[in-house]
Amino acid sequence: MNILIVSPSFGTFGGCEAFVFRLADEIVQNDDQVTICFKRVAGSFALDDTLQSYIDATSARVCFVDRASQALYDKIRRADLVHAQNPSIDVALLAKWAGVPLVMTIHGWLRERWTPRGLAARLARWLTDRRWYNSDFVWGKWEPRRRSPTSGKLPIVSNLPTGTVPPAERRGFVFAARWIENKGLDVLLQAYAQTDLDRSEWPLTLLGDGPLRPRIEAMIRDERIEGVDIRGFVDQETRDDIIRHSKWMVTPPHTDEDLGLTPIEARHVGVPCIITRDGGLPEAGGQHALICEPRDIDGLHRRLEEAANMSAQDYDKRAQATRTELMEYLQPMGLYLDHYKALA
Repeated sequence: MNILIVSPSFGTFGGCEAFVFRLADEIVQNDDQVTICFKRVAGSFALDDTLQSYIDATSARVCFVDRASQALYDKIRRADLVHAQNPSIDVALLAKWAGVPLVMTIHGWLRERWTPRGLAARLARWLTDRRWYNSDFVWGKWEPRRRSPTSGKLPIVSNLPTGTVPPAERRGFVFAARWIENKGLDVLLQAYAQTDLDRSEWPLTLLGDGPLRPRIEAMIRDERIEGVDIRGFVDQETRDDIIRHSKWMVTPPHTDEDLGLTPIEARHVGVPCIITRDGGLPEAGGQHALICEPRDIDGLHRRLEEAANMSAQDYDKRAQATRTELMEYLQPMGLYLDHYKALA
């Protein structure tokens, strides 16, 4: 088969791009042909070094096209099947015009239902032969009344960290996300500042970066919050090692999170999570996560204290159970290939 993966792109690397490259690798390993077609977002596209490094490393063909362009149509009509990332009306209409089967992975929930943009997205979704949502939360937002028999849920994952570290060698909490509004980093810092914990045993490690960095650094400095270790952006190997050596992953957004990749990454190496009841996050964190309400500083403070005061025996059971549950939840990437063959 000749598979075309089409994904909108700002030129940066994120969860969607990680999924696209992982899926392309799976297709190549199956001896099929695959092209990753990044569709430039008009007025916002700027190729960064991280995305370029993944392009250089992949064995798949990679190209960049503009929205609704002749180049996009030429790629679509030569494919045996198109796999779109998120609902794009131009991709859907061009695939139908070319008579090429179209499947779609929908990564985000429907935020605009009756605007022109929302109506176009809903039409694009309707034109697909098969569609998958990355969480029950997202699925329910798109199909609130009746779920289509051609729809399904397949949690999107990329290359998850592997290997576990004995609980006795783990320390503290880790936060890993882009430092933007609604990710809950400011709430976490306020909650952590209230805890009465040994900061050497329970440090808070912050991974990532973003526009909130000056505000976060000022908060730590002005409020004299001790025990915070800002690591910023680190390479994947370092990031995975920090997560493995942490006792808890803390993910406290208040943004109607579509799913949440970092709790899945943590659980894959047996690190349990502290999360907020936000969007699809309870699904990503699993039934063994400690949960509080979004924006609840006192509630998160109590959960941090509960995690730190948990007995070694209870922690070991929870760490093992959350990983076992995740293994039952994740689906193999090869399922996409089975659907491709059935449609093409």
